[in-house]
Amino acid sequence: MKFGFYLPTRGESATSDALTGLVQGGERLGFHSVTIADHIVFPTQIDSKYPYTVQGNFPGEGDAFEQLTLMSFIAAKTETLRMVTSVMIVPHRNPVVTAKMLATIDVLSKGRVTVGVGVGWLREEFEALSAPDFAKRGAATNEYLEIFQKLWTQDPVSHDGEFYSFNELRCMPHPVQKPYPPIWIGGHSKPALRRAAKYGDGWHPVGSIAAVPLPPEELQVHIDDLKRMTEANGRDPDAMTICYKTPLYDGGRAPAGADRKPFSGDPEQIAEDVRAFQAVGVSEIVFDFRSPTMRESLDRMEAFAAGVMPLTQ
Repeated sequence: MKFGFYLPTRGESATSDALTGLVQGGERLGFHSVTIADHIVFPTQIDSKYPYTVQGNFPGEGDAFEQLTLMSFIAAKTETLRMVTSVMIVPHRNPVVTAKMLATIDVLSKGRVTVGVGVGWLREEFEALSAPDFAKRGAATNEYLEIFQKLWTQDPVSHDGEFYSFNELRCMPHPVQKPYPPIWIGGHSKPALRRAAKYGDGWHPVGSIAAVPLPPEELQVHIDDLKRMTEANGRDPDAMTICYKTPLYDGGRAPAGADRKPFSGDPEQIAEDVRAFQAVGVSEIVFDFRSPTMRESLDRMEAFAAGVMPLTQ
């Protein structure tokens, strides 16, 4: 089992020095990846409901670093840590510029980029960015992923689509990773699973929270569906990475009917949960150690590395 951790994008622990300390500490402790969230702007009036809290409230304060800029900073401060956009809201950005930025980071980081993607939930942010129609964001995401794959593998390349078109051009250098950086699809809806089966190298759902429990037995059902869909697309389901995220929303409250929140308790209880998810096909779990200060976050990461990691190897 591999382990990742969430990177702060706002607050006291989202400073140059604190971020450097966190990612270098995570690398030293043996974490495999760091996940970087994505918001560009926050309209002051938000009616959209956040899907990962019980009340639908977004657990942010209206500020955040830009995702790909932050990824490039982290790339320069680390040597082995994989960097995962988790998730990048694909329709927010020009697809050609985005593909070029990701390829550049992949080259300069010597192949450490994973492109986690989603379709987004914040209608008001789409409108502020003049992104494609929010109601068509799934279709736009699919087309933009096709554009990414073309730009990363063809030279010269052109595209003529519903949401974006360009005449033949060159977009070099290509990414270091071949055929391109792994694409992980977020979400566990049927459209998200279909997207993963067609375009994804991995599936990257959120679970173990009150709003979205997604326990191992439910996850198994989704994984079985994903395998069938992947095979139907003529692709190898065994090549699909399953990376599961466990954020700390709603104050860490347990899902309904559970006596504790998954991945809580003593090290053996946490390790037992890890083994349960590993048994259904999860190969990487991302934990949320974010705390008000960098020192508190690192203390939690060190305790996990010392107490839980040895029980799961």
